[in-house]
Amino acid sequence: MAALPRLFLGVDGGASSTKAVIGDGTGRILSRATGAPCDRATPGEGEARLEAMARELVERALEAAGQTAGSGFEAACFGMSGGAADKRAILAAVVRTDRIEVINDAEAALEGATCGGPGVVVIAGTGSIALARDVAGNTVRSGGWGYVFGDEGGAFDIVRRALREALAAEEGWGAPTSLRRMLLRETGAGSANEALHRFYDPDWPRDRIASLAPGVDRAARKGDPAAARVMRVSGEALGTLALQAVQALPAASENPAVHPCGGVFGSVAVRNAFAARVRSGGCSLADPVHDAATGALLRAYRTCGLEVTVGGPV
Repeated sequence: MAALPRLFLGVDGGASSTKAVIGDGTGRILSRATGAPCDRATPGEGEARLEAMARELVERALEAAGQTAGSGFEAACFGMSGGAADKRAILAAVVRTDRIEVINDAEAALEGATCGGPGVVVIAGTGSIALARDVAGNTVRSGGWGYVFGDEGGAFDIVRRALREALAAEEGWGAPTSLRRMLLRETGAGSANEALHRFYDPDWPRDRIASLAPGVDRAARKGDPAAARVMRVSGEALGTLALQAVQALPAASENPAVHPCGGVFGSVAVRNAFAARVRSGGCSLADPVHDAATGALLRAYRTCGLEVTVGGPV
C-alpha cells in the first residue's frame, strides 16, 4: 500500500479572490484552486461566509490534488487581507492541521516574490500596500490603510479618481472626459452625481466599484487626458509606497529589488509610471518569483523546518 503524501497548504485571501495551493513534502505543487474573496470576517454572517468559502476552496484544492475531502495537512498558512486576528479561529476549524499560521497577505506576497529573501513587494489589487525586508530580516510596511484612509493606486482608488474627473467635468469646472460616459454606462446612472450616490449603496460594494478600473485604463489607452492622468498618478503613488518602505528599513541595501503584484499592474500606464518612480529612488524592478499563495505555502514549509524549492507541473 502506497504511503500517503505529506500535504502542505498555502492560501492567499484577497478582496477580489482567494487562491489556494497544495504541495507535497518535496516542494512539488499538487494543485491550485481559486474562490471568492474572503477579506472580511464581521461577526455573524461575515464569519459564516468566510468559513463556508474557505472550506469549499480547500476541498476543491484537495480534490484537484487527488486527495479526499478532510485530508490533513502537516502545516497550513493563510495570507489574508483586511487583517489576520479575526480569522484564525475560523480558519483553524476549516483545515485539519496542528500547525496553522495566519498572516497578512502582504507577508505572503513578499515570501513568494523573494523566496524569503530581502526585497520589496507592492500589491495593487482592490487596495494597495508595500512591504519591504532587509538583509537582516527586518520588515517595514507602507500603506495598506484601507479604502477610506489610503489604498492609493489600487483599483478602488483609480475609480474614485476617475469619478472625481467625471464630476468636475459635469459641474463645468473640469475638462471634458470620456470617463463620465463610461461611468454612466457601467452604473446605469443618469449623471455622474447619481453614480456617486450609487457607489454608497450596498449594491455597489468596494470590489464591484474596483472592477471598473480596467475601463479607466481603456480610456487612457484611447487618449483621454483625464484617464491618462489618473493611471499615471496611480503608478507614481504605488512607486512612492515602495520607496517609503525601503527608506524606513533599518539596514540599507544597494539597489533593492521591487516586485509588483496584483491586477492593477496589468496596466502599461501604471507599470511605466511605477517603474520610473521606483528607479528614481535607486531601486530596481523585478517580477515576483512566485505568487502570494505559493509564498504562503513556503511559510507553511518553514513552520516544519523545511527549506524546499517549490515547483511542479501545476
